[in-house]
Amino acid sequence: MDAEGMWKISTGKAVKVAVLDTGVNPNTSSLKGQVLEGEVPRSVSYNATKDYLGHGTTMAELIAGTGAGGGLQGLAPDAKIVPYRVIITPDVKSTTDIKKTPSVADAIKAAADSDAQIISMSFGDDFSDPDDEEAIKYAQSKGKLMFASTGNEAESKNFIDLPAAYPYVVGVAAADENGKVGEFSEHGHYVDLAAPGLNLPAWCDASFQSYCVQKGTSMSTAIASASAALIWSAHPDWTANQVLRSLIDTAGRTWPKGERSNYLGYGLARPRKVLENSNIDPGPANKDPLSFENSIGLEVSSPSPSPSTSAPSKAPKNPSDGGTSAARTSSETSDNTVLWVALGAAGALVVIGAGAFAVVRARRGA
Repeated sequence: MDAEGMWKISTGKAVKVAVLDTGVNPNTSSLKGQVLEGEVPRSVSYNATKDYLGHGTTMAELIAGTGAGGGLQGLAPDAKIVPYRVIITPDVKSTTDIKKTPSVADAIKAAADSDAQIISMSFGDDFSDPDDEEAIKYAQSKGKLMFASTGNEAESKNFIDLPAAYPYVVGVAAADENGKVGEFSEHGHYVDLAAPGLNLPAWCDASFQSYCVQKGTSMSTAIASASAALIWSAHPDWTANQVLRSLIDTAGRTWPKGERSNYLGYGLARPRKVLENSNIDPGPANKDPLSFENSIGLEVSSPSPSPSTSAPSKAPKNPSDGGTSAARTSSETSDNTVLWVALGAAGALVVIGAGAFAVVRARRGA
């Protein structure tokens, strides 16, 4: 996506992203000044800035990290993070924590009532929850754009993952350096887009001492959310429908426009293709670009349009867990799309070219 080129047009400024996760540590070098903990309502603010796993902080940095102090630089470094801590893994043992931590539904409702335009949810479960679904409908009615991970258990279960499969939530799959879906990335009719999700830097644990190379649809969800933040910052008068439609229309794919893959959805998110086109038509403000998919619900599966698409997606009970390499590809060889996600002066550099992406080692600074 050529992040440095995109940042000349948009850095995500004035866009707020609600991150529902394991909490967000606002004191890492790249998140100082980026986390709006004061905007979280008291009723759902319990330990919002105490990350019990390191996962939520990684997602926040992938979205809006500044790269300061050798930390992770996100794709939308001038966006702001509104943190919501929810229990998405069995790592929380304290009964008090479990009782006081807000439910996913309550966190979604609070985010819906906030100034955040985007709700990023890098987690999932196998079971439908009416409260969650009702909260998502409420958030949609408030004009929010919601992204969720499609899951990481394709090699074992490949159950439909929620909230990604709920109507009005954009399900995001993970692709590798060749533009192929990760073998762990769960597939189904609820996959809408894909983004980088393999070989990316992430906090190893909640001690925040070092980064590790990890993979998962959690990471691809964060990058898709950041992509939307860049576009919304450049086009503040657009609605969630228009931001999403522009991502779908410009996604990298080898199959015809308007068709989708069960593995990579409508293709790889490429915000650069939106930002570089000053005359781009985002379509009608009030028309849902996923109206067909949202009308299907959880019951019907649609076929993949092309054998060159890919395989599976679903978020694990431990969101940092993943599977192995890849399956099929969605690259457009005629296009030169480049995305940079830099780990400060000392980490990994992610480059997306021709609808795919590769990890390159960067030199350590002095």
